[in-house]
Formats: sequence, structure tokens, C-alpha cells
Amino acid sequence: MNKDDRVVGVNGPVVTVRGSSQFKILEMVYIGKERLIGEVIHIENEDVIVQVYESTTGIKVGEPVQATGEPLSLQLGPGIIGGVFDGIQRPLKKMEELSGPFIGKGLDIESLNTEKEWVVEVIVKPGDRVTGGDVIAEIKETDLIVHKVMVHPDISGTVEYAVEHGKYKVHDIIVKVRTEQDDLIEMDLIQRWPVRMARPFKVRRRLDTPLITGQRVIDTLFPIAKGGTASIPGGFGTGKTMTQHQLAKWSDADIIVYIGCGERGNEITEVLEDFPKLIDPKSGKPLMERTILIANTSNMPVAAREASIYTGITLAEYYRDMGYHVAIMADSTSRWAEALREISGRLEEMPAEEGFPAYLPSRLSQFYERAGYVDNLNDTEGSVSIIGAVSPQGGDFSEPVTQNTKRFVRCFWALDRQLAYSRHYPAIHWLNSYSEYIDDLETWYEAKVAQDFFYVRRDILRLLQEESKLMEIVKLIGADILPEDQKLTLDIAKVIRLGFLQQNAFNAIDTYVPLKKQYKMMGVILYLHKHSKELIDKGIPMSQIRQTGIYDELIKMKYNIKNEDLKAFDTLYKKIDQVVDDVRESYKHFERKKL
Repeated sequence: MNKDDRVVGVNGPVVTVRGSSQFKILEMVYIGKERLIGEVIHIENEDVIVQVYESTTGIKVGEPVQATGEPLSLQLGPGIIGGVFDGIQRPLKKMEELSGPFIGKGLDIESLNTEKEWVVEVIVKPGDRVTGGDVIAEIKETDLIVHKVMVHPDISGTVEYAVEHGKYKVHDIIVKVRTEQDDLIEMDLIQRWPVRMARPFKVRRRLDTPLITGQRVIDTLFPIAKGGTASIPGGFGTGKTMTQHQLAKWSDADIIVYIGCGERGNEITEVLEDFPKLIDPKSGKPLMERTILIANTSNMPVAAREASIYTGITLAEYYRDMGYHVAIMADSTSRWAEALREISGRLEEMPAEEGFPAYLPSRLSQFYERAGYVDNLNDTEGSVSIIGAVSPQGGDFSEPVTQNTKRFVRCFWALDRQLAYSRHYPAIHWLNSYSEYIDDLETWYEAKVAQDFFYVRRDILRLLQEESKLMEIVKLIGADILPEDQKLTLDIAKVIRLGFLQQNAFNAIDTYVPLKKQYKMMGVILYLHKHSKELIDKGIPMSQIRQTGIYDELIKMKYNIKNEDLKAFDTLYKKIDQVVDDVRESYKHFERKKL
């Protein structure tokens, strides 16, 4: 430590340091006697600007500053899965043991448990040639995840020493590698990696496989690809967090990284209490055995909120490199953008739209660009899918964070306040949302689900759009004077909305629906529409068809037909045929009586 490096100014989380020229941009430093963790973000002559990831209350001018010589980095190793960390990867449970329910200052503690012994199976031997990304050992991290200890991407050489199969702690040396420069590198179970640097891979692949969520409005109308990006914008109470919980629980990702970024403390508490109790429906094991939680509430230091996004994506990339498919739930990027705005304001930077910094778009793009489906350095495949919630003030989608997010994501699931208030969940509005992955995923859906899947999807969307146009007329003159074919459109659209798009997360059958059942549900709705249209063309009024109760029965099919019982749809088709025949005969009888 240079004794001349001293604090000369404190402005919230922004600290000005004056002294030597030893500091580097993005270097991690320790501030003051309490050794608060900070990061260098600006250097001008002798003045160094540091953003501090802890509360700066009590820091005085003249306190010492120590450089570390390395950027803010994460510990990557066994023990991350199932962990609950703050924005800079400090374990909250350990911090609670040390400082109680409120986070103490200057707690520079190891991210991983250094005392726990892991059963390590080393899969290399002396003489083996290894390069960056190669797997040198395997550890059963949880019942669901096998942790693969990899060579750091910057290292390659020949193995000179490897331990036997056995129990080891994270800092125990398990392999020694002699590099081409004749350096002997000792490897333990941990890698260190800078949070702001993307981890390398061989090649980025085309996104042509969907991330299956079991949520009909997403999988059918607005699908996301594995390795894709999606945004869930919505005002207060529209169900952003609930939708992300459903995706975390049911999507076919191997690992979930949930980032609670700047949300209210009670929401994060709910996550911390609920997730450990949830059972993974696919394995029957606790969901935490494949989940990482990063909790950074709105009352935690604002700079740590800004770092939490990068912490989450770095952890996701690390597991992607092992060959896993990882999904990130970022809740919410608006609070992250507000942290950028606050720090920018304290730095007295020129504000752009609504006070956000001019570099907001580039920071958003840096985050979302780290998603992707890739071939890893060790010849495995892995993906990182990013689903970011956006909380526009007053539900105004024209504000800067929402608009700039739209530029960098290819899936936009717009939540609607009116749908949410009418208890229609997920409250994703079918007219304001879109997915740009449709063309990329078409081949997969045709091969795995049905050849005409997207034709059926298109017809469903067309009926919803027709209903929207008709509702403008209905508001003015009422539905009773509409022609019979338009009344049919309104009735069948109601079946689509209530029986297909609305989904009950608390119903055992409806909470998750496989794609084949989703396709069958759409097919039977369109079948009813087609035959109802034939009846109307014969002059039979809509009221006659409606009173058969077949429309209500189709709305209830999401509860009445089990996910694996697809043959039940054949019975439903027969029932529609029977109803149509009965209505036709009844109307003929009525016409004869009139004559």
C-alpha cells in the first residue's frame, strides 16, 4: 500500500482518491480503515474515482486506500449451486453469522466454503496435454449437478502431477501443469474470473432450439430459444416476478440463476423463503439443487446492485462452459439502470434522456450480448438464456430502459395491467408482445410437435386480432347487433383467452403444459370454430350454438384433460361433432314447425 493514497472526497458510493499513479481502471481496491470493497471507474491525473460496493457511512477524508492489483473477480468452484450471495458474491448466510441480520461493513470473506471436503474424481494423469477449458476433475456438487473442474482458459500445458481420487477442500492442489514457458501452474478447485469480462468459447451457434417453459402463451405464441434473450416489461403488480418464478421452476434449463436486483426487501425475502421449499418437478429434488440466488435489495448499496448483473452472468457462463443450459432471471434491469443513473449523477456526468447516462444502451447491450448457445472450449455445448424484467414507471413502455431493452432482446413479453387486474395470468398481452425467434424455431416445432404447428398458431393469433377490432365496435354499439359470424369470432376468442392463454399456476394439471397438449388444445378450438361457422352459414343463430355448453366445456379442458391423456381430445372432437349434428337437426325441426 502506498501511504500517499488517501481519500479526499466522499459522495455516497463514489469516493475520490488522490495519491500515486499505481491504480488501474476496473481494479479492485480497499477503502479506509474498514477495508470497504471498491472498484476504480475513472482516473484523471492524480484523482482516482472509486465506486464502493458497501455503505460509505463513517468514511473520513484522509483514510488510506489499498490497491489489489486485480479486477473485481469471482471465485468459481464447487459450492455455488444452492448458494445465496449478495451482488459481489459474498455468501449471505456466512455474513449473517458474522454480523447479524444487517450486513456489516468490511466483510471481505471467501465466496465458497473453504472447510467443506468434496469427493473429487481427477480424470487426467501425468503426461496428459491440457488446454484452456479442458475438464480435469469432476465433483458431485448436488444430486442434480456434476461440477466439472476446468483448466483456466488462459492456461495450457502438460500435466506433471495429479492427485488420487478422494476428498479435498477447494484450496487443495489437485493438478500441476507445466506450460510452454516452463512455468509450473498449481491448480486447486477454484478459478478466479473478472465479472465484467465475458468467458471465451469456440463458436456461437444458431438459435434453433426452444427453451420449453410449459407456459402456453410463451411456448406457442411468443417462444424463446435456448441461448436467447427476452424482456418482461410491466408496471407494478402485473406479475413480472411471478412469471419469472414459473419459468425458473418449469423451463427445461439445467441451472437457474435468479438475480434479485434492487427489488423490495419483502419480495427478495419471499424468494429466499420460497425457493428452498420448492421441489423440482422434473427430478423430485429441491429446486435449490440447481439454482443460484443473488439477492441485492433496494436498501443495499447502490453500486453492488450495478455489479450484481455481471456477477450473475459470469456464474451462468461458468456453468455453460461445463456443458449446461443456464437460464438467468434478472429482476429487474430497471433497478439496475437506476443504480447507473445514481452513480452517473454523483460523477456529474452529462445526463441523457430522463437523467439516465448516455451509455445506458451500451451497458444493456453488453449484458444481453453475453447470452448465446455456444460450442465450448472443451467441445461441449452450452447456453445462457437471459430473461430480464423491466419495471417502467407507471407502466410507460416508452421510457428509456424499456425502449433500449427492445433494441437488444428478440422476445418481448408485454405485461398488461388490465389483464393482471382481471386475474388473467400470465398477463402477457398477445397484441403488444412479439418473438423474433419464430422463423428460427419453425423447423424444430415441425419435427418435434406437428408439421402444421405454426399454421395453427397463426390462425389463433388472427382470431385474437379480429376480436380486438370488433371490441372497438362493441364498446360503441354493443354486441347484440353484430352479425352472427362476428358474434362467433367474439365467442371463440373468449375460449382462446380463458381456455388457452390464461393459465393457473396453482393447478397441478394447468401449471405446466407440454407442447403436444398445447397443439391439441389449439386444434380442438379451431375445429369448433370451423363447424360453428358452417352452422352459421346455414342460418343457425349463434345463441342456439352457445346454449349447448360446448364453449364452456372447451374453456374447462385445461383442467379436465390430463397432460399425458391426449386421447381425451378424440372424445372432445366426437362431442363437438355430436353437438353440431344435434343443433343442425334441432334447427331443421324448428324450421319444419314454422312451415
